[in-house]
Amino acid sequence: MTNQDREEGNGRESGHEFSSGQGFSEPYEGFDLDPPELDVEDPSAVDPVDSRSVTDLLDDRNIANEQADADSLIDVGIEYMAINRGEQAVETFERAARYATDDTREAESWVNKGIAHGELEEWDAAVSSHREALHVEEEGEFAALAHTNLAYALWEQGEDESAFQHAEDAVREDQRLPQAWYNLGYIQVERAQHEDALECLDNAIRLGFQESSVYEEKARALEGLERDEEAAQMRETATEMQEAEEERLVHGE
Repeated sequence: MTNQDREEGNGRESGHEFSSGQGFSEPYEGFDLDPPELDVEDPSAVDPVDSRSVTDLLDDRNIANEQADADSLIDVGIEYMAINRGEQAVETFERAARYATDDTREAESWVNKGIAHGELEEWDAAVSSHREALHVEEEGEFAALAHTNLAYALWEQGEDESAFQHAEDAVREDQRLPQAWYNLGYIQVERAQHEDALECLDNAIRLGFQESSVYEEKARALEGLERDEEAAQMRETATEMQEAEEERLVHGE
């Protein structure tokens, strides 16, 4: 994202769920950016479930070099992500970084490229992209997102200490980013820092992170503190929320 969505992280936040304590989940889950509508002259000619048609339209919008505009390219990259075309998204975000005219937009492009690599489980490339975002603008608008996504990629590579440090950096950069608190809380549960984890997870919930995974992790933290009755209540809440999430997926909401 200069519009409101960009200021809020464009929906490109890395709210990586550590579902069932097994690791981060999809960074684009909870995606809340409404990208520009595709211009289809004859809607009846496009099968709404045919992702190839959407890809063709996106390819048309992935404009020629001499017309390149970073904002437009970022929006196209996000739309590629929405239809699970990670390779095209990576290429588009890289172009956006190349044609960005200011540090903030370049950093945003690198963060999104890193997330796209993460979707493809290309962790080395993801780490490099997020580090590049921080190199471009260490304390800018997208620094917290870069740190929390970098923590995600490092965690997947088994670099636990570095992941923890960047998870801490993320909340220092933006204390209003719920995904950053959640990610830090997860790592603290894994490190048996249960009191600290509980505080982080409560912060994530207060800031609007309302997914089953946060309650699962809170249950783990409470169990680590031997507060078993509260932990059981959290697990019940997590189960109810997971069932609701699955119901929404079934109905395509």
